[in-house]
Amino acid sequence: MTGVATTVTVLISLELVRELLVTVAGWRLYFLVHDYLAGRATAADVLAADSDALAKLGSVWVLVLVWVAAGIAWLVWLWRARINSELMSGAAAHRRARGWVVGGWTVPVANLWIPYQVVSDVWRASAPRRSVPVTLISAWWALYAVANVIVKPIQWRVSSQLDSEHQVLANANLCTLLTALYVAAGLLLILIVRRVTAWQTYGHAGNAV
Repeated sequence: MTGVATTVTVLISLELVRELLVTVAGWRLYFLVHDYLAGRATAADVLAADSDALAKLGSVWVLVLVWVAAGIAWLVWLWRARINSELMSGAAAHRRARGWVVGGWTVPVANLWIPYQVVSDVWRASAPRRSVPVTLISAWWALYAVANVIVKPIQWRVSSQLDSEHQVLANANLCTLLTALYVAAGLLLILIVRRVTAWQTYGHAGNAV
C-alpha cells in the first residue's frame, strides 16, 4: 500500500511540475511575441521558443503519457484503499459497488460526482473516527472539477488560435489559472493519499493489501 502511495505521489508531482513549466512556456511565448511586435525580437526567436523542449511539454502526447501513468497508479491505489476500507468498516460503509472505483471515472456525466462519492466513502471508512469531516475531499474535487469542466476546455480552445498578441496573452493567463487549480488539487490529493494510507497501514488495518 505504501509503495503504491509513493508512486502516486511521485507521478502527481511530476504532472504538477509539467503544468508549471507549460505555464512558464506560455508566458515566455507572450513576452517574445510582444518583443517581436515592438521590434526587439525576430520571427526566428518566436519560432524557436514555440518548438523547443520547454514548449513540447505542452504537447498532447506528453500530456497523455503523464496523465495515463498517474491515472493508472491512482486507480491501483484507490482500488486497494477501497478493499482495505471494506475490511475495516464493512461494505455497507460505501454508497457504490466496488466496480465504480474504476467505472466512476469513465461513465460520462456520472463522472461528475461518483468519483467524489467513492473517495469520500473510502476516507470515512478508513478514518479512526467515523464522524471525520470530508472537507479535504470536497475541496479537492471542487478544484479538480472547475479545472477540467470549465477552465481546461476554454484554454484548449484559445490555445488552438494563437493568431494575435491578445490571444497569446489570454492563453498565458488561462494556463496560469489552470495550473493554480491543478497544483492546489494535486497537493490536496497527495495529502488525501498519504493520510488514508497512514490510517490503513498504521491504524487498524492489519490485513491491508
